[in-house]
Amino acid sequence: MKYRAFVFDLDDTLAESKQPVTERMAGALALLLSRAPVAVISGGKFSILLANVATRLPENTGVDNLYILPTCGAALYEHKNDAWKSVYEELLSEIDIEIIERGILRAIEKTGVIDLQTSSYGERIERRGSQITLSALGQEAPLSEKILWDPERTKRNVLQQALIQELPQFSIKTGGTTSFDITKPGIDKAYGVRRLSEHLSIPISEMLYVGDALFPGGNDAVVIETGIKTHAVSNPSDTLALIAEVLRT
Repeated sequence: MKYRAFVFDLDDTLAESKQPVTERMAGALALLLSRAPVAVISGGKFSILLANVATRLPENTGVDNLYILPTCGAALYEHKNDAWKSVYEELLSEIDIEIIERGILRAIEKTGVIDLQTSSYGERIERRGSQITLSALGQEAPLSEKILWDPERTKRNVLQQALIQELPQFSIKTGGTTSFDITKPGIDKAYGVRRLSEHLSIPISEMLYVGDALFPGGNDAVVIETGIKTHAVSNPSDTLALIAEVLRT
């Protein structure tokens, strides 16, 4: 194969937003895992990636070749000796968490983009260990409502700028159609790609990154600075076509 390792975004790349991979995608990933290391990177926490990807794979899949980078690359997990183990995790301190949560509330008040008096679908502010995630509609909002919330990205742009002003000492990224991921400075998907490359002892130049938001300002675009080869997709169907093409080579 042309590449020695593959890194995939999750939402809208391997699966619909916050949904598990389909049986067809799981089968395609299993075939790819039999030939090369595969990593999945997402703003979601480890348990979500485990449930939506790893546990969906067919029996007898070589999961020792699967690597999971939750919280935008702030952590890396591998499967060895029949168990998932942490390779690294850049945890936020209690002081960091308090500062971030106060900054989020100030940014919301300043912009008025989110009305905290209205009901939400689950938590709006979620602690994920190495990351704090702000979800405008709540963590469990249905995809149909998330798509309608900010189709032109204007709300996200306004709120992101306010968050950057309030929390300049942290890394702030849009995590999807309604969410923002906040981590320690310098901790992002590019960081995750570099750490994965080191762990696998595979040069970044021999890896491929696949994502739906590689455009300027998209939450995958930051990986471009690492020099990794990239392939943009629009949806999981595009990703299936790419994997099929890779497996033919």
